[in-house]
Amino acid sequence: MVLHKHGEQLYKGTCQLIAENLEKLAKQDIIPAFPSGGGGDLFQSSQEGEMLLKALRKVWDDHTSSLSKLRDVLKYMDRVYTKTAGVPEIWDAGFLLFVKHIIRPPIQGHLVSAILIQIQTERDGYVINRSAVKGCVDVLRELKEIPDGPTIYRRDLEPAILRESETFYKTEGERLLEICDAPEYLQRVESRFDSEDSRTNHYLSSHTTNPLRKILERNLLTPHLWTIMNMPNSGLDAMVDSDRLEDLSRLYRLFIMVPTGLPALKKALRDSVIRRGQELNISSALAEGVDLAEDEPDDIKGKGKAKARPANSGAQTLQLALKWVEDVLALKDKCDGIWMKAFQSDREVESGLNEAFETFINKNDKAPEFISLFIDDNLKKGLKGKTDAEVDAVLDKTIIVFRYLTDKDVFDRYYKGHLAKRLLLGRSVSDDAERGMLAKLKVECGYQFTQKMEGMFHDMRISADTMQAYRNHLLTTTSPDIDISVIVMTSTFWPTSHSPATCTFPEELTGCSKQFEQFYLSRHSGRRLTWQPSLGNADVRVSFKARKHDLNVSTFALVILLLFEDVGDGEFLTYEEIKSATSIPEAELQRNLQSLACAKFKILKKHPSGRDVNTSDSFSFNADFTSPLAKIKISTIASRVENTDERKETKDRVDEERRHQTEACIVRIMKDRKHMTHNDLINEVTRQLASRFQPNPLSIKKRVEGLIEREYLERCEDRKSYNYLA
Repeated sequence: MVLHKHGEQLYKGTCQLIAENLEKLAKQDIIPAFPSGGGGDLFQSSQEGEMLLKALRKVWDDHTSSLSKLRDVLKYMDRVYTKTAGVPEIWDAGFLLFVKHIIRPPIQGHLVSAILIQIQTERDGYVINRSAVKGCVDVLRELKEIPDGPTIYRRDLEPAILRESETFYKTEGERLLEICDAPEYLQRVESRFDSEDSRTNHYLSSHTTNPLRKILERNLLTPHLWTIMNMPNSGLDAMVDSDRLEDLSRLYRLFIMVPTGLPALKKALRDSVIRRGQELNISSALAEGVDLAEDEPDDIKGKGKAKARPANSGAQTLQLALKWVEDVLALKDKCDGIWMKAFQSDREVESGLNEAFETFINKNDKAPEFISLFIDDNLKKGLKGKTDAEVDAVLDKTIIVFRYLTDKDVFDRYYKGHLAKRLLLGRSVSDDAERGMLAKLKVECGYQFTQKMEGMFHDMRISADTMQAYRNHLLTTTSPDIDISVIVMTSTFWPTSHSPATCTFPEELTGCSKQFEQFYLSRHSGRRLTWQPSLGNADVRVSFKARKHDLNVSTFALVILLLFEDVGDGEFLTYEEIKSATSIPEAELQRNLQSLACAKFKILKKHPSGRDVNTSDSFSFNADFTSPLAKIKISTIASRVENTDERKETKDRVDEERRHQTEACIVRIMKDRKHMTHNDLINEVTRQLASRFQPNPLSIKKRVEGLIEREYLERCEDRKSYNYLA
């Protein structure tokens, strides 16, 4: 027929036969599957809709089977006639006819309605015949109304599914918030995401996956982020408190799906950690009876004022300092565990945690002292019996907290003081641990930070060699009655007072100290020795009625005890007499008398008795003292935690050092740059000093003004920049 120019008749006749067959199939299979026997009502159940979907698929399979045979028979027509006539090949024409005669109102509306009901039924938790839905959806994904147009699925079904989903999930989100706690809400939401993914993979189109996920994110997550995290007794705080790692992990997985999720989680976690840290600061402050910081939140301040006790320096105990650091480390361990296990070691979350720890640690103005005390306690006794790996772990933990300090120069001052006492009194458990800690501090802050501390270790080594040489020297000369061991400290390395505490030594001590001075100065010309009695200690044998005891006491306590050598039994020395004879400063005298007369081992008797030493008291030697111990250590009563006056003195010294460091930094920068604007200079000084402390721009400006007055710098005509004056 094509060869004889009857191709058009053949083509149109075939299309006519296909159309008639489709009309017959529609009446025979599709219309009877309509609700209420073919009326216009919507489906009342998923079973009714399933019948229509199956009917459509049956008609489709019948149609495509027939089309396949026709295509085989009419291959020549497709190859020759359709191309010259500009009409679709018979296979494509059959698809277009299927749309016209089967996918047509009212059938199309009922098909969409049936699929939507199947989806809703499954969302409501019931089982549906997925293969029936898939069969129909596959048909709609194949068909187009015009050759180059969108498929029926993309044009009609997908928009309907997305509209229904938007309505459903908007209501679902609000419903779940009313009936669920936070973990259950997250479980339900995650289940919804999984079920929608499964739905699009099994019987819808993968093209629908992203729009559908956006609807879930828009309705179940984005508007409810803060509500979920702040739910009472089940939100973020409750999950962290009870280590609900699985729930926290789910929260993280869901929140990172939406753009605002991770920032919201980071902020909430940061606020949670700051609140917990502030509670540690408050409990520490209340235990010490110290007023709260001015910049704390009003609600926290109120709580503090309600419970605050009168300030009492005696309550500032070492245990409180150690507990604060241990609590901070425990909080850090908890947060690190959650960060790694639940938040997949997310760097954004980590930065939020670091900000939180830095914030609350630096709100505690005693943090530098507490951290130094914690290290001091561990290096003195806390590392006994621990392996090298365990020691390293403890030191690493303290370095983590130290890293958050902005006032590292304040820590430096405390650490040097504690290190000095450990070295002078021989209280370090491990020299390797001491050097390991020093190495870690050097890595964190640079060589300048640890230079003086390393100088202290150097002095200890040199002093040991000096004492060996002195003992060898004594073999060739007359030895003093008292055996002394001297540590020579370079004044620039050690945190000693430049005006040492005065003390009138007895003749015995004066003689042996002079002899050592002569030996030392004969080896080192041009040096000056200043004795520091407040840092020394002595072993003295004391005879009591019962027996003799070897006492280890401070140098001041030895000087006090030697006064009683010439005092008869039952005779007294008044406080003023002791003070006059020894010239010991009042504070040191009271502490040492309290140690000798009011502590566990009462070597002296105080009259009247009591725990505190007053200027009106008098003292006598306690000849009746007994103890089962042959050797007794009389510790000086003093808290390793600073009192208010000592803390003020430390602050004043730190402020003075900062002034000098700031000026030196400004001069160093200007000497290199010659000319700088004010803002550039402020920024560069801040950057260079940040490793020791966070300078205030106003204080930098004051230092610049001082340097201009002293003609180190000059202000340029523009009043906004400076020149260096050589």
